[in-house]
Amino acid sequence: MEERWKGLVNAPNVLTIIRLLLIPVMWHFLNQDCMMCALAVFCLAGFTDVVDGYLARKNSQITWFGKLADPLADKLMTLTLMVGLYKKGILPVTPFIILFIKELLMLIGAVFLLKQKQVVYSKAIGKLAQFTIFLSLVLSFFYEYFNSIDFPLHIIMLWAGVSLALAALLYYAHQNIFSYFKNK
Repeated sequence: MEERWKGLVNAPNVLTIIRLLLIPVMWHFLNQDCMMCALAVFCLAGFTDVVDGYLARKNSQITWFGKLADPLADKLMTLTLMVGLYKKGILPVTPFIILFIKELLMLIGAVFLLKQKQVVYSKAIGKLAQFTIFLSLVLSFFYEYFNSIDFPLHIIMLWAGVSLALAALLYYAHQNIFSYFKNK
């Protein structure tokens, strides 16, 4: 058996797959206007993300699949929810477009670095950006309350998360892509 396939079936990877499978479930609930069910699925997915990362590090079960699929699952869940909330008039489209382009650039960079046998690990700024966006999306389910007090906290948090995500993009590019070409 090829080395990269050993240890692939483990609890962290199963949780990542579950998170991927929760995306269409969340989308279904959004389309059925069962907003609290969609929120529950989104929060469950966020919980599996925390647990799979913890287990992977604690049990030394970090795999190539997890390194690729875990962030992909996070991004797909986040972007899918943003589209759903945009369709419902809860979120503006601009943050989605910015995050989509940012993630596309990150994907292109990751593929480039993988071809160079490099894997980029998440850093604190990227985790903070993801957490801030996650929190803003949770708050978006309570947008009517924020609208009623004329304080769109969910939108403010979303823009803060987008700003952190762009800062993370610049950080990753500086640390990985720019330094790669600088050293050539």
